Amino acid sequence: MHAFDILGDPVRRRILELLAAGEQSAGAISDAIKAEFGISAPAVSQHLRVLRESGFASVRAQGTRRLYAVEAEPLQEAHVWLERFRPFWNQRLDALATELARGRRKHTSPGSERPSNGSGGSDRPSPDGTASTASTASTASTASTASTASTASTASTASTDSEENR
Repeated sequence: MHAFDILGDPVRRRILELLAAGEQSAGAISDAIKAEFGISAPAVSQHLRVLRESGFASVRAQGTRRLYAVEAEPLQEAHVWLERFRPFWNQRLDALATELARGRRKHTSPGSERPSNGSGGSDRPSPDGTASTASTASTASTASTASTASTASTASTASTDSEENR
């Protein structure tokens, strides 16, 4: 399986999150996953097997317990592959930060009110279903594209905020 096939499953991602905190017993992992996802112990065991066979997790015996740990190499490989696309994210996140900062300045400046009549910056679509302004369309497009990187957009926005406060 490809790394993204492994990471594409929410149960396996959650198991990796648990393992990122440190070694976990198979029983502890199974209990947590069963509680969160409502799946059976054999299903959890199958996910652990996939993670083990793909190299994302390792297991060692400690008495009668099996302790699982996350392995960094496959995650590094996925990270390296994703890094090729960082310029696209950064550009869009910068644009989102700019739009958010503009909206914040417009919203917080004394005496400014956002128009609500559908002209000049309304957040509502026009009767034909399109955005009423290019700015609104740009913001919506950028926000949609960047929604999966909310942490990065928060950091980018915080950077913009600190520049404004100088």
